[in-house]
Amino acid sequence: MGEQEDLPESAVHVEKVGQIAITTVDLERSKSFYRDRLGMTPLFDAGNMSFFQCGETRFMIGASETAGPPGGTILYFKVANLHSAHAHLAAEGVEFIQEPHLVVKMPDHDLWMAFLKDPDGHVLGLMSEFARA
Repeated sequence: MGEQEDLPESAVHVEKVGQIAITTVDLERSKSFYRDRLGMTPLFDAGNMSFFQCGETRFMIGASETAGPPGGTILYFKVANLHSAHAHLAAEGVEFIQEPHLVVKMPDHDLWMAFLKDPDGHVLGLMSEFARA
């Protein structure tokens, strides 16, 4: 048997990296840089956050009183159903620092996120997009 065959099947399956985020002290300056200098496609703004498309990955800039430390990037992992993933992981003792919550209502779907810590204390985001009828 190979090493993969010996691993238990997980009830949660991370599909892909869905978003990467950074913080800035000047949101307008950063928006201009990523849009005008790097050519990223703007998607939408939500509160003090601005979202861009970068290939298959969404990129988010969030305003903060202090910019995040170098290397303080947050990875957001897409999961099929955030609510069931959260329930399963919480039952397994995973530390969540923010419960599932609605981030923004888009024309055809709602974006939900939750935040947890890995064993080394790194913050990770889980995200799901739920279609609306």
